[in-house]
Amino acid sequence: MRIADICTHNPIHIAASASVREAAGMMRHRHVGALVVLGAENGNRAPVGILTDRDIVVSVVVDGVDPDTLQVFDVMTREVATCGEDQDLFDAIGTMRRDGVRRLPVLDAAGELSGMVSADDIYGAIGAHLSELGQALTREQVREMGLRS
Repeated sequence: MRIADICTHNPIHIAASASVREAAGMMRHRHVGALVVLGAENGNRAPVGILTDRDIVVSVVVDGVDPDTLQVFDVMTREVATCGEDQDLFDAIGTMRRDGVRRLPVLDAAGELSGMVSADDIYGAIGAHLSELGQALTREQVREMGLRS
């Protein structure tokens, strides 16, 4: 299964120059726990960072820093683990495990942001396939009982 088939397309993103308060408000309004930070050069849509709700809590709230005085750039994680649209689901799981993350920005062939895949997306996709497999096993049993009756 390809990541493009299960990821959220057009993920929420923000500029590195935005305030942390603006980022937190966007997360609240859009009901997301992470924002992809995009490069602003020439309309480039390549991720330069990622900002999570945890980043805000650990780096801003706990220290009592005013979120209006910080930019997203000051708090974001700069080394972004990503995956490609055509990557296999299990490769993405490997990247998440290796880098200790729950979300991966998804890049197109040009290296620009095209989606976001989360551990929840992967759980849902695998769960759906396991459910289908369970249905196949049940149908096999019903078919066999019909043949042997």
